[in-house]
Amino acid sequence: MTTLFAQTALLPDGWADNVLIEYDKDGWIVGVDSFKPQPAAGAEVEIAAGPLIPGMPNVHSHAFQRAMAGLAERASGKKDTFWSWRDTMYRFLSFIEPEDMEALAAQVYVDMLKAGYTSVGEFHYIHHQQDGKAYSDRAVLSRQVIKAALETGIGITHLSSLYAFGGFGEKPAAEGQKRFLNTVPELMRIIGELHGEFRETPQVTLGLAHHSLRAVSPAMLKEGTAAVRQLLPDAPIHIHAAEQLGEVEACLEWSGKRPVEWLLENGNIDNRWTLVHCTHVTDDEIKGLARSGAVAGLCPTTEANLGDGIFPLVKYFNEGGAFAIGSDSHITVSVAEELRWLEYIQRLVYRERTLIKDHEIPSVGATLYDRALSGGARALGRKAGRIDIGHRADFLVLDTSLPFMAGKVRDHLLDAVIFAANENPIRDVMAGGRWVVKNHHHKREEAILERFRRVMEKMK
Repeated sequence: MTTLFAQTALLPDGWADNVLIEYDKDGWIVGVDSFKPQPAAGAEVEIAAGPLIPGMPNVHSHAFQRAMAGLAERASGKKDTFWSWRDTMYRFLSFIEPEDMEALAAQVYVDMLKAGYTSVGEFHYIHHQQDGKAYSDRAVLSRQVIKAALETGIGITHLSSLYAFGGFGEKPAAEGQKRFLNTVPELMRIIGELHGEFRETPQVTLGLAHHSLRAVSPAMLKEGTAAVRQLLPDAPIHIHAAEQLGEVEACLEWSGKRPVEWLLENGNIDNRWTLVHCTHVTDDEIKGLARSGAVAGLCPTTEANLGDGIFPLVKYFNEGGAFAIGSDSHITVSVAEELRWLEYIQRLVYRERTLIKDHEIPSVGATLYDRALSGGARALGRKAGRIDIGHRADFLVLDTSLPFMAGKVRDHLLDAVIFAANENPIRDVMAGGRWVVKNHHHKREEAILERFRRVMEKMK
């Protein structure tokens, strides 16, 4: 048993002073007590170097895309959209071998931890060799991603992605999609093998991702959901939905319904589902999504980078909808930036300030942080996002030595972190009961960066 003392910490009921937190060797919090005297020098208690807050879940990641950051920003001479970016991505991933996948994932997971993410939902759809043939070990690429998570210390919800078609109505897959393709039994074989290997590993959770309605048929969506529910009854299920207008238009042509509308009517959506992006939804879809209990997985830096669109967060928030954040393509990796964009985009739309707020929590920063914590933990199917008994010991220590943090206390700390940070405000990071970042430095970052550089050199 290990005990950590924080002079101030963000607990489920709000900020508390002089907090003692006990956690066991497996990374589970077993005790939380506040208003305790600071331990004497030499006591067998760790003392946090600043205010303590829960680590943030990152609910949507395609780890390999971190290697593309900054490489897809050149004009082609024609209209550039998500679809042209996707073609670039397909060409890029054709080079990736299993050992490359581990190196790319480890680098972005270090970046995440240093930025304040302590768990990640890896939406993993690359399963096969470059020619589309299965590896002798069908789960090898998934294992490399999980290996990277375990090496870096980040908690992972590995979401094996079902992908079978190239468009609505079971259109054949394109050449660039051949590494993704599986039937339901083939994908469940991968998930079953991973479950057998990692079922006793607290830092690993397994789930299913239906890539999108254009990539799976209605029958496969139903079959895949039922299959994973039989193996893992509480497993999280994710799906890309309504990210681009072209997707919405194609779905209407195929079914007469919009993607989120179709899912709400046919997908048996509940609080174990996460619909990612949803940048093109109607008011009725917003209300239905909020009522369903599903989480909206929002990735504003990626959605802006790709020109996808804007999720109507104010309307959804006012309907009581749950949301979480993800860094998706990892054009940047920053908890503060994702949350800042969520609010700032809405301010530009409405030409007002302080839009995502709770009457009980007037701080916009605190509201954003609190809701992203709870939605993120639900989306990843992990006991995370709370400094509370029975939850993972995932903590961030804020760096109050930075100028923009001077004089800030309690919720003003969160407002400063999200809206005033020009430097990384995360000093130390604990994930699953292990200090993985100390004084802004990850203990494995030099070795991981060297492997990442070697892969990038190979891909020139």
